[in-house]
Formats: sequence, C-alpha cells, structure tokens
Amino acid sequence: MVSSMTSYALHEIKGIWGTATWELRSVNQRYLEISIRLPEQFRHLEPIIRDRIRNRLVRGKIECTLRFDTYPIARYQLKLNEPLANQLLEATKWLQMRSKDGIVNLLDILRWPDVMSAQKHNIDNINTELITTFDNVLTDYITARKNEGAELKILIKKRLETIRQEVKKIRKQMPEILKSQYERLCSKLEEVKMQLDTHRLEQEIVMLAQRIDLTEELDRIDIHVKETFKILEKKEAIGRRLDFIMQEFSRESNTLASKSNNVDVTSSAIEIKVLIEQMREQIQNIE
Repeated sequence: MVSSMTSYALHEIKGIWGTATWELRSVNQRYLEISIRLPEQFRHLEPIIRDRIRNRLVRGKIECTLRFDTYPIARYQLKLNEPLANQLLEATKWLQMRSKDGIVNLLDILRWPDVMSAQKHNIDNINTELITTFDNVLTDYITARKNEGAELKILIKKRLETIRQEVKKIRKQMPEILKSQYERLCSKLEEVKMQLDTHRLEQEIVMLAQRIDLTEELDRIDIHVKETFKILEKKEAIGRRLDFIMQEFSRESNTLASKSNNVDVTSSAIEIKVLIEQMREQIQNIE
C-alpha cells in the first residue's frame, strides 16, 4: 500500500477537568523511530501509546505530543449532600416562621459541615478519555498518510508511463541507428582505402552492433516498469521494495546513456534518468 511517511494530525478533547491536545507529526525515516512527550502525571501511558503506533506503522520518524491543561477549580469535583442540605433548609424555614425575622443565606448552608465535599477526579476515567482520543488522532494521522500516498502513487505511475514511451522511441530508432553506423563504418574504411574480406567486414559489423545494441538495457527497464506497477498495488509497506528497484532502474539508465551514440537516444536516456530521479525523491517519503 502506498502510504506517505510525512503526515500530521491534531485532536483536542475538553472535559470537566480541563483540555487535552494530542499532536502527531512525522517525516521520512529508514526505520520506525518514535518520540513521545507526555506530562509527568501521564508517563504511565507511554508504553500503551508506543504499542499502538508500532501496531499500525512500519517506517517514519514519529513525534507524539500530549498537552494537558486543567482548570484550577476542576482539580476537584464538588459533591452535594442533598439529604443534609434539605434538612438544613427545612430547619431554616421553621426558624423563620417562628421568629418572623432573618434572611436565609444559601452560602451559609453550603458551608455547613458535610453539606459539600470535594473529590479528586478519577484519573482512570481521564486515562480512558485520553486513550480514546489518541486512537482517533492516530486514525486521522494514518488516513492523511494514505491520502498523500495515493497522490504519490499517481505521480509515480505517470513517470513510469513516460519511461515506457521513451523506451518505445528508442526501440523504434534502433534499426535506423544500426544502418547509420554500418554506413559510417563502410565510409571510414573507404576513406583509409582499406579492403576487408567479407568475413572480416561481417565481424566488424557484429562487434559494432554489440557495442551499440541497447536491447538488453531496454528490456530490463521494461521489466522494472512492470515490476514497479505490481509493487504499487501491494497491500503491505512497499517503500523499501521501491527504493531497491530504483537502484536497478538507475543502473540500467546509466548503461543506456553510456552506450548511446545518437542524439535522439541520448536525449531519451537523459529523460529516463530524470524521471527515475524524480521517482526516487518521491519514494523517499513512502512507508
């Protein structure tokens, strides 16, 4: 599957305890390298986060950051003792009816011992919310990688098709190139007044044809094009496979350029080298 190693995703969650923001970003890397930054109170989540990333990614330099901000008043959860509060209210009303005087201050009732209690937020509940949010941001992050990978796949396929066209152009020119080289050889022999027997002339022509024959290189380039198309359709990570086949492409294109003795073939060979280099740059970002 074509998936880019360059991606970014961010998710924010808000609760009664405050806000938390997960951020995931990555660049290309030969292997999987994970860097996790968590607030001290959530350090225990690092193994969980690391395992989740490893289970879904193969390559890339991943940076994962959690920013956690609590509301000062939200460090504790207030709990009202309703039965006691009701009793105090009823007692206050009874006193008012008897005395015909006084004002009920609700804050005084709240200050009564055991009417209000403060409990710290359950850290397990916060952990659950944070992990759930991380799963969401990881899914978004991977989706972004796949979307960019799909665009890279299109660009690579276009370049492969262009390479195919350049190979066809060279093949079409080969008979004319061989004929031209044959005439040039005969002309040179005539210039130096050399007379070669028919057998010797045939040998020279065979040697010349071998030196300028590009069939083997063109065949291999065609094979590499077909194999690259196949690799692009695989479901697993393909970055390393593509990187290897680009090396094979480069080897054949270098030989093609070095054996070329025709302006048009040289132009096509250079174009193929440029296309291969463009693909190599794009493949550097593929997982």
